[in-house]
Amino acid sequence: MNDHNDNLALEKRTMRKVTRRLLPFLILLYFFAFLDRVNVGFAALTMNKAIGLSSYAYGWAAGIFFIGYFIFEVPSNLALAKTGARVWLARILISWGLISACGAFVTGPTSFMILRFVLGAAEAGFFPGVILYLTFWFPSRYRAQVVGLFMLANPISTALGSLVSSFILRMDGLFGIAGWQWLFVIEGLPSVLLGFVTLRFLADSPRQAAWLDDDERRWLDARIAGEAAERERHHKASALQTLANPRVLLLGAIYFLIVTANNGLVLWQPQIMKMLGVADEWIGPANAVPFVIGALTMVVWSRAADRRGKYRLDLACACVVAALGLALAATSSSLPAIFLGLTIAAIGGYGALPSFWALPTTFLGGTAAAAGIALANSIGNLGGFAGPYLLGYVRSTTSGYAVGLGILAAAALLAAIVTMLSGRSRERRQASGIGTDPVEGRRTN
Repeated sequence: MNDHNDNLALEKRTMRKVTRRLLPFLILLYFFAFLDRVNVGFAALTMNKAIGLSSYAYGWAAGIFFIGYFIFEVPSNLALAKTGARVWLARILISWGLISACGAFVTGPTSFMILRFVLGAAEAGFFPGVILYLTFWFPSRYRAQVVGLFMLANPISTALGSLVSSFILRMDGLFGIAGWQWLFVIEGLPSVLLGFVTLRFLADSPRQAAWLDDDERRWLDARIAGEAAERERHHKASALQTLANPRVLLLGAIYFLIVTANNGLVLWQPQIMKMLGVADEWIGPANAVPFVIGALTMVVWSRAADRRGKYRLDLACACVVAALGLALAATSSSLPAIFLGLTIAAIGGYGALPSFWALPTTFLGGTAAAAGIALANSIGNLGGFAGPYLLGYVRSTTSGYAVGLGILAAAALLAAIVTMLSGRSRERRQASGIGTDPVEGRRTN
């Protein structure tokens, strides 16, 4: 009993140190990553007219980021696994920060589209790289909640970024520079500085963590190595085999639908607010509210998911909530009802993310994890192109956003259906004694 209590105390002490050391810094990095990705939604309020972007062209340009992201995602994550997270994440931060700041120099649709594509290529590998990096430090029973805490940066960057971006846009004309140009420069350069900080702050593995005591390093290294060996024993596969794994491809398809709904809303919501008659000075604060609520509920949702260990069911439920919120916003005519719908959509959309990203780490490890996580993320992030493009196209052919929001609602609902059908497939395979489920539904301990 004493040994058990001692081990439990050692685990709590170690994980508390790891959480406090790594998560705030990783959240800060992701904050600027997502800010540099979505600030274009606010820049568009004045930039589109300045450089001659139509709604259709803006949808293309906003989404083409994810084409570059898709192409370079898997190579980037494999490079991270080979060179180490510290050096490769720093490279990503510095390159995307510089490219994002160069957004101030675009002069028309063509240069803007090229820059967005290159920005996606530069950022490729950051998010799946961090998800992989977290598996080096956190045992499986902590995965959903730690991913949930890390992904707080997503809604926080959208919420806080809404306020900051609105303020920066008011600098319009300062030193002869347009507000949207200030936006790209001011929000891009911090990523460059953080890249150099990353080189000094992060350690690639627990063995290199001088800030852990010897017994803490031994315990964590043994726990992580033991789980990795167990995954390798049951799911031994090379990187190339992983890229053709139906389970990974299905995860990518589900994530594609989730990202289509989430990113379509994130990149167009400021303009939806403007169309609804919200004054320019209030668009930022109003746009922030759904994402603040989404951030708070995501933490609660992720902790509940880890306690239950039924990630597939939690994921499907979150997608249904997102679909209901988007459907409410699409079918309502009053501002309060639309705002409520957008808030519910944010709760479901962000609630889906921790459970989803807990799934691949239950059956992938090592190089296979690097390839599989990157592939699922790159396929999914094509939805970052599809969502903005669909809303841009619909907006150019209709008088409002109702049809576009309805399409996003259908994507979220389809994600829930595919997730649950994958579970039915698992049950049939287990009953017949062949195969395994295409999407893992329970945590492995």
